[in-house]
Amino acid sequence: MDLLRAFRIFVRVADDGSFAQAGRSLDTDPAVVTRLVAELEDHLGVRLVHRTTRRMTITPIGEEFLVQARQIVADVDDACAMADVAARETRGHLRVLAPPAIASHQLAKHLPRFRQQYPLVTMEIATRGGLEAVDESFDVTLMHTRHALAGNFVARRLARTEVVLCASPAYLDRRGRPEHPHDLRLHDTLLPPISELQRGVVFEPLDPTAGEPLRVVPKQPVLATSHIDTNFASVLHGLGVAGLPSFVIEDALNNGRLERVLPAWRLFSYTVWAATPTRKHLPARTRAFLEFLIQAFGGEDRDPWLAGTAAGH
Repeated sequence: MDLLRAFRIFVRVADDGSFAQAGRSLDTDPAVVTRLVAELEDHLGVRLVHRTTRRMTITPIGEEFLVQARQIVADVDDACAMADVAARETRGHLRVLAPPAIASHQLAKHLPRFRQQYPLVTMEIATRGGLEAVDESFDVTLMHTRHALAGNFVARRLARTEVVLCASPAYLDRRGRPEHPHDLRLHDTLLPPISELQRGVVFEPLDPTAGEPLRVVPKQPVLATSHIDTNFASVLHGLGVAGLPSFVIEDALNNGRLERVLPAWRLFSYTVWAATPTRKHLPARTRAFLEFLIQAFGGEDRDPWLAGTAAGH
């Protein structure tokens, strides 16, 4: 039986002084009220109410039980009210899991504005590479993938990020600026240690009349690492040419510390996602953070970071 409902009905019967009035107060058939009190008595093995044709009274043991039942109902109501406030009020602690590059190059720059909008929300950010599924111990998981997501979670698109070839102006002044993808064979390159890239990098012309996509096999890279920020720092210091996500190099392109290489050619892109274990019963702070990210990055299948750079095309 539903003990909590039975407790509520018994408390209402005691307060209203009759089964009929309790039924009207609870918008419940009086026969259901009578039956649930009887079932509660059977469950407890004691008589809670004396019934006669003229009136009803609470038994001595019923009076003692009423004190406890009233407190239990009040505690449950308080807990529900507290949860309701928490669901509607944007406050509390938010746990976010993100790839290191997204955390350092994007989240960090936007957190002051989120903090200004939601001063009662505190945040914990953990970083981990290779994220393609939600970690249920976190409220929000950010990830970037080249393929569609699949899994028992809810993901919302934040943006698309293009992988852009870039190098420092000093390096390009010293080694020359490539004019065609095949020119990369004469340059020092930085590549992640992924076997598919060792078989060649596919270049697609932005102008469809310029020719077909082509595959270029670069020479042995001078640096092979899957750590995006190591590649980024090395390119900034003039080590060579690298392909980096636009959300990493946005500022460096704008301030001239990096320069696009082969801007008339496209490599590939990632979709950036924000995911939660479920869409049901999300606290206000989680909903607010998701909407904040969508507002900040656009929520569309386009690249907001490259479009906003001085070198964007």
